[in-house]
Amino acid sequence: MSQPRPILYTYFRSSCSARVRIALNYKGIDYDSRAVNLVKGEHTSDDYTELNPGKLLPYLVIDGEGLSQSVAIMEYLDEVYPDKPLLPQDPGQRAKVRAIVNAISCDIQPLQNMRVLLTLPEEQRAEYACKIISTGLAVVERMLEKTAGDFCVGNQVTMADCCLIPQLYNAHRFNVDLSAMPHIRAIEERANALEAFRCAHWSRQPDCPDDLRSSAKN
Repeated sequence: MSQPRPILYTYFRSSCSARVRIALNYKGIDYDSRAVNLVKGEHTSDDYTELNPGKLLPYLVIDGEGLSQSVAIMEYLDEVYPDKPLLPQDPGQRAKVRAIVNAISCDIQPLQNMRVLLTLPEEQRAEYACKIISTGLAVVERMLEKTAGDFCVGNQVTMADCCLIPQLYNAHRFNVDLSAMPHIRAIEERANALEAFRCAHWSRQPDCPDDLRSSAKN
């Protein structure tokens, strides 16, 4: 008996969800999306909380498993679906990928996500997010000076790229100046040429409002 299609609980502007969208796309794993609107608080509903007590996105139902936390999900996908690996074979290179992943997923994204921004006065949120993202990406740029080829670590797409590109969605949203980050800008350009990344972009998600979708094309 064939397994049912995976279901990804996602939100169009969730950068953590985008990481998993990219990984699924890159590996050629077809899935169905279930939109959970963070702004409307749908992640705190009884139905979603029963599914995912952490009340966070993304959440992936696959192979009879329910998986939370984007990095853990990507690790699972790489172990169970080894074609087009997202981690290098060499242990040292794998460690470099994971270091970049952690620099983004631990040191940048949690400090500028919606839960944190909502604790600040509205007039301070954009400036705060810009500063956090700019400072964090400057560190990533220094890391890339030692690891980058065509992508974050060498010449193949890895989990590091799956994390970097969605973080750049937020960088652009909050007008972060990337002019002094040539490695980041070059990797973004190469990644955006790949269909796996293009299809994962927030503007191409079914739950993206039409006005935002239109603005992204201008």
